Amino acid sequence: MVVTIPIAFVEPSTGQFRDPPLIPLFYAAIGGIIIILVYGSFKDRKDRQKANAKRRSRK
Repeated sequence: MVVTIPIAFVEPSTGQFRDPPLIPLFYAAIGGIIIILVYGSFKDRKDRQKANAKRRSRK
């Protein structure tokens, strides 16, 4: 996803800047990064809640 952002502005075959940049590709890459971050934090929070519940049940 990080590689997609420069591809939106630079033509990979020639290395020159695109005259009209591919804005949908840029926003799709940003959206993908945001989705990955949100999903990762959601999953981490759920795992932490399960670990806390398991720790509390032992007492």
